[in-house]
Amino acid sequence: MKRFTRLLARPTALAAVALSLLLGVSSCATTSRVGVTSDFDHSVNFRNYKTWAWYPQQQPDVEGGPAQDYRSFLDKRMRTAVEAEMTRKGLTRVDKNPDVFVAYSAKVEDKQRVNNAGYSPFGYPYYGYGYGYGYGRGLNPVSEYKEGTVIIDFVDAKRKELAWRGMGEAQVENQSISEQEVYRIVGSVLGNYPPTDKQAQR
Repeated sequence: MKRFTRLLARPTALAAVALSLLLGVSSCATTSRVGVTSDFDHSVNFRNYKTWAWYPQQQPDVEGGPAQDYRSFLDKRMRTAVEAEMTRKGLTRVDKNPDVFVAYSAKVEDKQRVNNAGYSPFGYPYYGYGYGYGYGRGLNPVSEYKEGTVIIDFVDAKRKELAWRGMGEAQVENQSISEQEVYRIVGSVLGNYPPTDKQAQR
């Protein structure tokens, strides 16, 4: 026990422990929660929406790749996930004369996160030993990650006006949002639809 205590008393040992904890935190980042926001037209009675269709001008490709006359993987995933969620909510997809059109946009951006600069994973300040282990003054407080953003719009088919918009943001693994991540984000976004009575009273 004394030997272990003496080991932790060394700056290099503390640096190794801090680094391992930071790596452990970053490895769990891909399961981070989805940040969701939504807004809507308060004059709309959403109970009247029974049928839906894809917005006619919906772009078939959203990854910025070469896909023009065929769908990208992300486009297929988005459409499948949205259609599944709409079915769960009791809305029927139709080819003509829908109550509401649905459109979406999805993108992945490189982001930076400022960590607890000057503080260790234990919550106490770094004392700046300056060793080459990412500890103390050598610690970079900024980490880079990829953020996937999905926006889903409901457009009133008769009025041709936006009725509801939901947006979800989450950390993702790659430059394209994976199938599992698409279902997670889309499910979270459409979890806010339809607006509740309390939301309508705001």
